[in-house]
Amino acid sequence: MRVVSGLPGGSAGISQTLKSDIARSFGVASSTYDRASRLQRFMGDTMLQRCPFVDDQPLDARILDLGCGTGWFTRKFADPAKSEGVSGLDLSPGMLEQARRQGPKGVSWIAGDAEHLPLSDNSHDQVFSNLMIQWCDDPCAVLRECRRILRPDGCLMMSTLLDGTLRELKAAWEAADPDHQHVNRFETGFAWQTKVHAELPDAVIETRTIRLRYQSPMALAGELRQLGAGFRGAGRRRAVTAPGRVRLMDSQYPREPDGTIMASYEAAWIYWQKQ
Repeated sequence: MRVVSGLPGGSAGISQTLKSDIARSFGVASSTYDRASRLQRFMGDTMLQRCPFVDDQPLDARILDLGCGTGWFTRKFADPAKSEGVSGLDLSPGMLEQARRQGPKGVSWIAGDAEHLPLSDNSHDQVFSNLMIQWCDDPCAVLRECRRILRPDGCLMMSTLLDGTLRELKAAWEAADPDHQHVNRFETGFAWQTKVHAELPDAVIETRTIRLRYQSPMALAGELRQLGAGFRGAGRRRAVTAPGRVRLMDSQYPREPDGTIMASYEAAWIYWQKQ
């Protein structure tokens, strides 16, 4: 039995050589991603509430959805009368193909690496990036690239996940299979704050713990599979996880009184305006 444990996250365990693997995994999940992405929607919607370009977008505004996936949030910016300045960029060709099929005409869909954006300096008014940067080998490079392509007064809105995410799943796996990792590592809050303020000194960082309910650990694993969010750290098992270990993990996961489980996600958002 193969159980996928992880989430879009874990820059501490993701290397440059795994980028093609990440892109392929998300491409495979492109048809199931939207119906499984309740955390992603919540975190993106939180940013949209503070975004000046959703309801009052200037005709000449240039907006980039960085790590656009299936284009769910790209489409929020792509009003039919104003979509020419909207772009969605992603590492996964499969995700971009799904985005093209669902998106309106006029949106530019770009295959690219967030650490090396194929975009000009001072070319965008808004960069919106939802749960993407934690997949990157060098988050500081991503922040620098966002700063580079933003015009003066341009805005960056970005979300990520921090250490403590999926802590219940991590503890259950540590009890069932202590010699191998099954859950991606995430930046600590201190490390994330240090990296952000090194590149964007006056950025505002907000954090919150989000807890989602699942019917069982297997239901949680199923959602992660639908997201294409498998664990890719160096300590992962190279063979299929034995059914006995999966059952032991399931038994170690704490239950609610009604038999369901909760999964914790340590969410972080950054908001920055270029001077």
